[in-house]
Amino acid sequence: MLSALYSLLEVLTILVPVLLCVAFMTIVERKVLAAMQRRVGPNAVGYYGIMQPFADALKLVMKETVLPAQANIGLFIFAPVITLIFSLLGWAVIPFGAGLAISDFSLGILYSLAISSVGIYGVLFAGWSANSKYAFLGSLRSTAQMVSYELILSAAVLSVIMLTGSFSIMAISESQESVWFIVPLLPIAMVFIISILAETNRTPFDLVEAESELVSGYFTEHSAMPFVLFFLAEYSSIVLMSALTAVLFLGSYNMPEVFVNDTFINIQAIIIALKTCLVAFIFVWFRATLPRLRFDQLLVFCWTILLPAIIAFILLIPSILVAFDISSV
Repeated sequence: MLSALYSLLEVLTILVPVLLCVAFMTIVERKVLAAMQRRVGPNAVGYYGIMQPFADALKLVMKETVLPAQANIGLFIFAPVITLIFSLLGWAVIPFGAGLAISDFSLGILYSLAISSVGIYGVLFAGWSANSKYAFLGSLRSTAQMVSYELILSAAVLSVIMLTGSFSIMAISESQESVWFIVPLLPIAMVFIISILAETNRTPFDLVEAESELVSGYFTEHSAMPFVLFFLAEYSSIVLMSALTAVLFLGSYNMPEVFVNDTFINIQAIIIALKTCLVAFIFVWFRATLPRLRFDQLLVFCWTILLPAIIAFILLIPSILVAFDISSV
């Protein structure tokens, strides 16, 4: 009984801050976009507008949930739930310090890739169950995009695995004590960031939602609480991918001894949080800067440019390791 309560408390300790981060990620994005476009942004609800996410949530919760007459109601409601669940399950293996993770098992990185793959089902269910051609076409586009760029994402992660010789996220973190992997693997880190932009349907790869256009892709017919779940799932995935980028390429919870010595080991969670915020800022920066691509350009860029490049790097890294007789880090 006590062990079950301890496990529940451990999960809540992770999920509650994550959901709060998702809420404040929305206000951060709106304020940063406003600053980049010389606008004010939300500033009326609370000091500096920091209570705006809670006002938005209250508005959406109080709205009436509209269910299309010809929709498959079960899948229509289940789709946003499964999308949110799998976006939150990915946090189980993210370390917040040395030995600080809900689950630290030897195949943690494969678990992360598998969880991100299963999230595609929520998108498919949402588009098909709505019985709307706009939502259905949006879900098909989203699936094609996510499947295509997931190959690039997995290949980039494979490069890190070859360098460390381990599938454990904690082992990958510990391997970066001397040097962050973004230094030797800078081109791969750039490809990884491009792929997570596409995986999370963010600008310039937001062809699925296209918020400035007439419809919103696979959740066109969703409103009120189902829409809230999709919204939470999207921003939870953004924060999760930002944390995964920090773990794989930015040294995770490690910092050079010039800045942090052994007496300040308890700030490891703050270190990885700051690195996650840096990558999340890049998400917003790209949205404010880059124009949206056409869908054919998106897929051509994946299959004819990124895929050959990442395959070349997959062949180059083990060749360098063998040529210089370097074992795993």
